[in-house]
Parts: sequence; structure tokens; C-alpha cells
Amino acid sequence: MSDDPVTARLLRRALPVVTALASLLLVVTLAGALYLGRDILVPVALAILLSFVLLPAVRALRRLRVPRAAAVLVVVVLAFGILAAVGGLIAREAAQLATDLPRYSLTLRDKITALRAATAERGGLSDTFSGFFDMAEEIGKELQPPASETATEARLGTAERPMQVEIHAPRSGVLKTLGSVAGGVLHPLATLGLILLFTIFILLQREDLRNRAIRLAGSSDLRRTTAAIDDATGRLSRLFLAQLALNLAFGVVIGLGLWAIGVPSPILFGVIAGIARFVPYIGAVISAVLPLAIAVAVDPGWSMAIQVALLFVIVEPVAGHVVEPLLYGHSTGISPMAVILAATIWTFLWGPIGLLLATPLTVCLVVLGRHVERLWFLDVILGDRPALGPDEIFYQRMLAGDPAEAIEQGRLFLKERALVTYYDEVVLAALRMAQGDAARGSLDRERQGQVGESVRTVVETLGQVRTRGLPLLGRRRAPSLSPEAEAAFAAVGPDRSDARIVLQPEDLAPGWRGAAPVLCVTSGGAFDEAATLMLAQTLTRHGLTARVVSRDELRDLPPGERPAMICFSYLDPISLSQIRLTLRRARLAVPGVSVLVAFWRERDPASLGRLRRQIAADRLVTSLGDALGAALEQARAAPKSMRRAAE
Repeated sequence: MSDDPVTARLLRRALPVVTALASLLLVVTLAGALYLGRDILVPVALAILLSFVLLPAVRALRRLRVPRAAAVLVVVVLAFGILAAVGGLIAREAAQLATDLPRYSLTLRDKITALRAATAERGGLSDTFSGFFDMAEEIGKELQPPASETATEARLGTAERPMQVEIHAPRSGVLKTLGSVAGGVLHPLATLGLILLFTIFILLQREDLRNRAIRLAGSSDLRRTTAAIDDATGRLSRLFLAQLALNLAFGVVIGLGLWAIGVPSPILFGVIAGIARFVPYIGAVISAVLPLAIAVAVDPGWSMAIQVALLFVIVEPVAGHVVEPLLYGHSTGISPMAVILAATIWTFLWGPIGLLLATPLTVCLVVLGRHVERLWFLDVILGDRPALGPDEIFYQRMLAGDPAEAIEQGRLFLKERALVTYYDEVVLAALRMAQGDAARGSLDRERQGQVGESVRTVVETLGQVRTRGLPLLGRRRAPSLSPEAEAAFAAVGPDRSDARIVLQPEDLAPGWRGAAPVLCVTSGGAFDEAATLMLAQTLTRHGLTARVVSRDELRDLPPGERPAMICFSYLDPISLSQIRLTLRRARLAVPGVSVLVAFWRERDPASLGRLRRQIAADRLVTSLGDALGAALEQARAAPKSMRRAAE
């Protein structure tokens, strides 16, 4: 950095632009390398993915004390033998279908004629589908077998037969012919050979490649990085095996269904369906097009086509929404937008092979982003986990003035967790961020009031929500939760034991049985009012009726109203002398009252004890859970009648 302040300021301003240009240049360079090097990179990518699938089989043979080299060779040869058998089966079935197609042309043309006549009676439909009918007729003509030459001669007569003129290209040399034939045959064989070699070496050198990956990751914590990479490898192996098993079962079910319906070449269409399902979202739809077209051409009626359509409509949702979540969760860990974007980019770079590899390759990138610290941005860009924490999302919605969406997420949260947990870990944490922005001057007074009003709307609404019961240990979570709600559960953890306690009037000590045994005093700030409202609401829901009052109302309490506890809530920074003065006045107004002071800031226990002695408070807490525990401890008359119930 330059010593000149003007130059340094200009460099700081230009740094974001330079960084963006460098990132763009890096992306373009990587894309160009992937495109130009596809002949080498595609076999490598296929070999890596295949190694993930074959790794469990190799480990199983190793557990049987089979040498590593022998285990790898047996598994790889068996896998490629199966692939070769499947390829031969596809070629044979495709050849048989191509031979049978001309026989179906007459049925197809009759249906087109009938449909054209039916749409002509409806006026506008004829113009709408005319292009489709013309295309279908051309396909039917192409499929129709050509008339024999003898029939043509009989019709035209020998004398009238026109002179046939044939144009032949000059004969090419033997070397050129061999070169053209060899080029079409050797290229796929060379690709297959590269995949075979890379797969064998990856499985043989797995530990060495893992160690090199750890070295490239550059982590100082060797144990943690090793565990992360091993865990990522295991997860990817299980994921790809589950996908392979599911898509194989999908292809078998589709093939058997088409065979039962009577569609020609059901084995071919079953294999195509299993392979096409690796393509996200549209794979099953693509695999249904060809059997539907064949069903229309084979059957004089429409029953076969309807049965084929119903087969795909039933089997695909069952596989995608019932079997798939049971095998490897509700998703592969990739956001839907990332799946579509990845499919587009990989198809552009590597063609149809890229479309098939888009999801597995993106899964690999997301797993790397979650386990390798330097690649964290991959998880943010491609993963399905929320990029922001639950408290950050809540605060963002308050800034956007959208309490409705926060209320909906809060309702989902309350199906599995207690309200006090949501307030502590999400809402109160968001209020701390808002207070920090206000202290830095990022939020003006008007905006603070808007955010505080939005938070109060959320709190007042969620305070009226009644859950069926607190989650019990081992209770199965609802399967319809959003990724955002799942991330919130993972972030906040389990409920405190106090969250299950609800005191009844007979459970309370004598001084706590009044109309409002707890007074919650707000310091008056926009965010303090929301925090105080949460405190009063939490205590009330657990059997300790509380109401919110201001400091002026505390001084003017009616003589007959004597609370058992006064809670002071502070989120805004305030001087300790002012707090001591407020507490002294409260003790004078209500002699013998228990005083609880809530500083909604995280502090270490040592500083909390020192602060409590300085302000002379009976209890000092920093969270709603701590405040609830302190109040319940003082309010209980006898624990034997305590009831653990739903909020």
C-alpha cells in the first residue's frame, strides 16, 4: 500500500473492481480450460464418479482379505463388463426397433388423418395443429417402406421407364477409408480405455490422492481435515450408490410396465428411463416421449398411449417424493436454481455427457465447499442451505418490512421447539444486530421505529400460537419442513428443561398468586419495547402472569397492586448509575420486591457477577431462558404438583 494517503484511498476504491475483474478472468479461464480439455477431463470426471460407486465393493473385498490390486481389478472388470453388456443390449434393442418402425407407419398416418378431420370440425383447432400434423405425416412417409422397383416397372411400362442417372463420388483410397472407419471406432474405445485406466489408478491410489488433497487444502488442523475428506468421500459414495440403485429400480419398473402394456422394445425404453433419470427434473419426462410416440404408432386406439402416460405419471412421483427421501434425504444438498444452472453450464461445456454429469459434479463441489475451508463459497453459491443464519434472516425481513414471512417461519419453528427458544436464538439475536446498527448510525430513528414495530407484530402474533405439545424425545420431525426451518433447528439446538414447565395457580407461592405478580419495565427504546414484550409473554405462557409497564407507570402503581418480581429490560446502552437509581426507586415503591435485571447482551459469567454486585440486583440475566428459569425458581411453592405440559 502506498504511503501517499490520496493514492492509498484511490487504491482502496479500485480494489473491489480489480477483484471482480480478476474473478471474472478466472471464471473465463476455467471455462475455457474445461471446454478445450474436455477430451481428457470428461474421462477423468467419469472415472472419479465411477470410483465413488465402486469404492464400497472394493472395501468389502478388502475386508475379506483380498489384496488391494486384485480387489480393484475384479470390481472394475466386473463393472465394465456390466456396462458393456448394457451397451450391447441397447444396440440390439435399438436395431430391432428400427427394423419394426416401418410397420407402424400406416397406423400413425391413419391416426393423423382422423385427428385432422376431428380438428377441422372445430374450426380454429385445425389451424393451431396443422404444423404438427404436417410434421407427423412427413415422419410417417419416411417410415413407410419404399415401393419395389418391379412394381414401378409394371406401372410405367418398360418403354416408358425413365433413364436413371446415378452420380458417384470418386473412390477414395484404402488408407483414407481405413482412417475414417478407425476414427469413428477408435475415439470411443480410447475414451473408454482412459476411463478404465483412471478408475483403476484412482482406486489403487486413493489414500495418496486423499493426502495430496489435504495438502492442497492447506489446513493446519490435519486431523479435522482428514476426517472431513473421509466423511465427504463416504457421503458421496452413499449418495451415488443410492442414486444408481433408485434409477436402476426406476428403469426396471418402467421396462416391466411397458412390457405388460405391450409396447415394443420395453428393455430399451427401461434402460433409457434409468439413464435419463440422472438428468434432474426433465430426465423422466424425456424418457417418456419415445415410448409414448411408439404407443401412439402401434395401437390403433388410444388406450396404450394413455396407459404409458399413467405409468410415468405414477412411478416418477413415487420415486422422487417417497423412495428418494428415504434413501438419501429430501434433496442432494443442491439448490434447485443451482441444479438448473449447473445442467446448463455443463451441457454447454461437455455436451450430453455434461448433462448427465451435472448433478454428480455439482454435488462434489458442494461437499467440498462444506468441508474445505478455502472453498466455502461453493456451498454458499450451490448449496441448498440458507446463506444466512436464522437471526440474520429474521433481521433482514424486519428491515424489508415483511413480518408476514417471519411469522410463517416462526409457526414452522414452533411445531418442533418452544417459543422461548425461538425468541432467544432468533428474535433477540436479531434485535442485538439491530441495536448494533443503530449504535453505528446505520439506522435512523424512523427506521428503528419501523423495525421495532415489525418485531412487535411478529411477537404479538406468535404469542397467540398454541402448539399441540412440546417435542418429545424420539418424535419424528415433520417431513414438510423447509430447508430454512431445518437450518434453524440445527442452529438453535434443543430446548432448555425450563421450556417444558407450566405452573398452575396452585403451584405458585402465596405472593405470586395476584393478578399480575410480575411487572416488566421497559427502558423506552424501540427495540427494548419488543424485548420486554417477549419477556412478559414468555413468563405469562409459563404460568407467571406478567404485564409491561414504563418507568413512569412503575412510580405511580396503585397502593393495592404489589408485584412479587420486577424485571427491568435493557437492550439500549445505559449508564450503571442510572440503573442503580431506577432499582433504588423500585425498592422504595415496593419494599421487599425481588428485582431481576435483564441485559440482553452476551457476557462472561465473571463480568456478570461483578455487574450484579455493582447494580445491587437480586438476579442478572442475559437471555429469556435464564429469566424464565430465575422466575420459576422463585415462584414455585412445591415441585410435586408441577405439571409439564404443552405451551
